[in-house]
Amino acid sequence: MKIVLFEPDIPQNTGSMVRLSACMGIPLHIIEPCGFPLEDKRLRRVALDYYDLAAIIRHRSWQAFMECDHIRNGARLVLLTTHATQYHTDFHFQPDDILLFGRESSGVPDYVREAAAASVKIPMQAGARSLNLVQAASMVVGEALRQTNQFPKQKA
Repeated sequence: MKIVLFEPDIPQNTGSMVRLSACMGIPLHIIEPCGFPLEDKRLRRVALDYYDLAAIIRHRSWQAFMECDHIRNGARLVLLTTHATQYHTDFHFQPDDILLFGRESSGVPDYVREAAAASVKIPMQAGARSLNLVQAASMVVGEALRQTNQFPKQKA
């Protein structure tokens, strides 16, 4: 399982995603350009000391990300988007899935959407536009880890 942020806009959300990545033991891939410098102190403030625990992989572009081994080896890209028709709770996750999250301000462009093998959404009350990025990611990551029995092992 991997988490991927496509050109994130908000450093605090990226910092929270770093923390989610570290706590769940899942690598975090960040596709640049970001809407802020990755050295932004707001990111570090939210990530706290979890920044050093997280496996963070930076990609200079979408193309660079698509050339990585995990993509060439056939891992499935699963896009979280409000435009999907299938709920994440009805989707069958696989252990090597790559969970892709778009920009907070605009989601992902068509070429990214078309590269995804599947798209899922979170069921929400009518009239609600979207959840915070990290809230949504936490829900989807939790369900994916539950289905694939990949939760981190607890210390005794």
